[in-house]
Amino acid sequence: MSNHSETAANRPLRVAIVGAGPAGVYAADILTKSSGVKDGDFQVSIDLFEAYPAPYGLIRYGVAPDHPRIKGIVNALHKVLDRGDIRFLGNVTYGRDLTLHDFRAFYDAVIFSTGAIKDADLDIPGIDLRGSFGGADFVSWYDGHPDVPREWPLEAKEIAVIGNGNVALDVARMLVKHPEELLTTEIPDNVYQGLKGSPVTDVHVFGRRGPAQVKFTPLELRELSHMDDVDIVLYPEDFEFDDASDEAIRTNNQVKTMVNTLTNWLVEEHAESDNPSSRRLHLHFLHSPVEVLDDGTGKVGGIKFERMQLDGTGNAKGTGEYVEYPVEAVYRAIGYHGSALDELEYDAKRGVIPNEGGRVLDAEGNPVPGIYTTGWIKRGPVGLIGHTKGDALETIGFLLEDRLNLPAAKNPDPQAIIDLLEERGIQYTTWEGWNKLDAHEAGLGAAWTGPDGLGHVVRERIKVVPREEMIRISRG
Repeated sequence: MSNHSETAANRPLRVAIVGAGPAGVYAADILTKSSGVKDGDFQVSIDLFEAYPAPYGLIRYGVAPDHPRIKGIVNALHKVLDRGDIRFLGNVTYGRDLTLHDFRAFYDAVIFSTGAIKDADLDIPGIDLRGSFGGADFVSWYDGHPDVPREWPLEAKEIAVIGNGNVALDVARMLVKHPEELLTTEIPDNVYQGLKGSPVTDVHVFGRRGPAQVKFTPLELRELSHMDDVDIVLYPEDFEFDDASDEAIRTNNQVKTMVNTLTNWLVEEHAESDNPSSRRLHLHFLHSPVEVLDDGTGKVGGIKFERMQLDGTGNAKGTGEYVEYPVEAVYRAIGYHGSALDELEYDAKRGVIPNEGGRVLDAEGNPVPGIYTTGWIKRGPVGLIGHTKGDALETIGFLLEDRLNLPAAKNPDPQAIIDLLEERGIQYTTWEGWNKLDAHEAGLGAAWTGPDGLGHVVRERIKVVPREEMIRISRG
C-alpha cells in the first residue's frame, strides 16, 4: 500500500466530523482556516454529520429559547456553514446508519463531537418517584426535540429545582415564567399550550454552596429580574461568606457582580411585599439534597435537605440540621453526561471518550490512528461556548501534526459517501435543506395569529418538532 503522504499529496485530506453543534462547527472552521490550508500546502474536504435533520446541536435543543445570546451564536454558526466549503449531512446516526468501519473507508480522519445530552444522575432515595424529572429531559421537551414525547406533565404548584448552574436557572425560568412572554421566541405550539396549563405558583432553586459559589453567569441571573408578575424571593440565613468567598468577590468581577445583584435583591424584596406577584421564584443556598419524599402514592410529596455551611475554602460541609419542603415535583439539573459511542472506549464515570488532547485512546491507552474528539464528549460537560473554540483548536492541532501518517481512506471521492447513504435508503438532509426548513419556520412565525388579545405578538419563527416533517420540508 502506498504511504499516505503520496496518496494525499494529490487530493484533499478527507475529514468527517460527527456532531454539528458548536464543537463540530468550530472544529471544521478551524481546520479550513489552518495555515497549511491557507498557504496552499494541502487542501481539506470536510463532511459534517448530524443525527438530527437540523444543525446546531445543543444550541437548538439544549438552551432555553429566551436565552439572550442564542441568536448571536446561531448567526455565527450559520455564517461558517453558509460559506459552502463544509458539507452538512443531517439525519444520519452514527452506529446505526454508518459504522466506524464505514467512516474509515471514506475518510482519512474522523472527529467525534457528539456532546452530552443526558442528565447526570443524582443518587438519593426517592429520585425515581413520579414527578421527579431530569432537567435535560425537560429542556429537550421545551426545545421541541424530535425524539422526546410532545406532552410534559405540568401538574405541580410547588416545584424544586436542584442545581446552581445555567441549566438549573433555565429550567426554573421556563417553569415560572408566564408563557405569553415566551411567544416572542421559537417555542413550538405544544410547548406553549403545555406551559399555559401549568398551575405553578412557586419554583424553588437549591444550591449546595453559598451565593459566592454559584455556577451561573451574571447574564443568566439578570434575566430572572426581567420576568413579568414573578417575585424573586431570597433568604437572609442563606447568605454566608467564608474567606474563599471574600477572596472570590475581591478578585473576580463576575462573582462580585452576582453577589451584589443577589444582595440587592435581598434588600429590595421587602419593598415589593405590598404588591405581590402571582408567581414566585425562590433562590436557596447551602442546601444539600438528601431524599425525595413520597406522598404515599408513589408520587413526589416533598424534598429533604441537609443545611450546609462553608468551610473556609469555598466548599460546603454538613451541619447535621435537616429541613423539608413540601413540593409536588423535583427537577435535577446538576449537569449533563455524555453517552457511549459504538466501537470507541468510554469513561462511564466522566461520560467522555478517553483521549489525550483530542487524540482518542484505545483500551490500552494508546492513540487510535485517525480518530479524534472535541467538545463535551472530549472533556466533559463544562464551560461555555468560548471554551469549545479553544478545545477544537487543540484537537485540530494534533490532527494536523498527524496529517502525513493518517490511515488513508480507501475511497476518498466525496460522492462515494452520498452513494452509500442513498444505497442504504437513509434520508439525509443537506445545508440547502436546512435553509428550506429555516425559511419554513420563519414563515410559520410570520403567519401566526394568536389567541384573542395576543394578536399583536410578533413571532420571528416557530420550531417544527416532528422529525418526519423536518425531513419532508428539508428534502422537499
